[in-house]
Amino acid sequence: MAPEEGATRTWHTLPVEEALATLDAVPQGLTFAEAERRLAQYGANALPEGRRRSPLRMLADQFADFMILVLVAAAVVSGIVGEPSDTVAIYVIVLLNASIGFVQEWRAERAMAALRLMAAPTARVRRDGTVAILPADRLVPGDIVLLEAGNVVPADLRLLEAAQLRLSEAALTGESQPVEKHTEALAEAQMPLGDRANMAWKGTLVANGRGAGVVVATGPATEFGRIARLLEGADEVKTPLQKRLARFGTHLAWAVLAICAVVFVAGLARGEPPVLMFLTAVSLAVAAIPEALPAVVAIALALGAARMARQNALIRRLPAVETLGSVTFICSDKTGTLTQNPVFKTEPLDWDELLLCLLLSTAVFFAVEAEKWLLRRGLIYGKSQSR
Repeated sequence: MAPEEGATRTWHTLPVEEALATLDAVPQGLTFAEAERRLAQYGANALPEGRRRSPLRMLADQFADFMILVLVAAAVVSGIVGEPSDTVAIYVIVLLNASIGFVQEWRAERAMAALRLMAAPTARVRRDGTVAILPADRLVPGDIVLLEAGNVVPADLRLLEAAQLRLSEAALTGESQPVEKHTEALAEAQMPLGDRANMAWKGTLVANGRGAGVVVATGPATEFGRIARLLEGADEVKTPLQKRLARFGTHLAWAVLAICAVVFVAGLARGEPPVLMFLTAVSLAVAAIPEALPAVVAIALALGAARMARQNALIRRLPAVETLGSVTFICSDKTGTLTQNPVFKTEPLDWDELLLCLLLSTAVFFAVEAEKWLLRRGLIYGKSQSR
């Protein structure tokens, strides 16, 4: 079985025995030698990470802003026209701005790397008939993973055992309520992920009960891995602050060039020497550039990042500090995904309302359970199955 097949094969339609046979696995687990062979074949059970920026790239990115390029050009011109003090001042400001941004990003990257190591998940696995606790990235297709309340599912699993097992799949499907799981094969092949009640998906949380499952997909072949591959192709978006500063810098540059051109032409019309008027126009352009603006913005953002760090919020790039302040609406269609999930009533209930709520909740519960029972036995069809 190729790793890519794990996420696309309809494992939920296979009985337990057939799933084990397809993976060449047994309930007692793989041998350590076979697991090592499969690890070399399929690779580590880890989601693909984006290309990490080197320190040199981080430093170079600090000079990519349009305003910084304008300042560098102004410094070069100041040196040409014989204003070394202006040149030195501008370069000091540019280096200060780059240093603040570089230090913040470097510290954030190191902190996130340390957090990833601290949060490295483990898994309880049957190997050679015994239970071993292994790093989750060592799992391979065919491993038998044991689950209990509080565990994070380490890979995509076809469940073999389920005792009152309920999983919280909000991170993958957006469903805020834990989903009850079972081991029976399902008849419908093209079911939504949330309806595949005999599967456990990587990254979801065991809310209740215990169970066991055979690994059917690891790393990039999992459902979370498919999402990660889609995100890899996403373009990097500039923050609102970066867009406004770039627009301001562009408008300022064109305005300064226009004024300098007018001054230069007016001086020539009065009969002034061309060299003198050129130096005058260049000096005017340098004076019109707000040299301290990038440094002031960087310092303000660094202070904001420090305040957020005290609230346990880690900022990777300084311009992102301002982005949250530009949010006007947060739209969410799933209670519990971004909200706390409980439902509150602000006014007290009288007995009639309380009795009605109890009756309605009981009716809804039995209706949902009856639908699940009928679906498992193929007496009714799911949403995506044609009759």
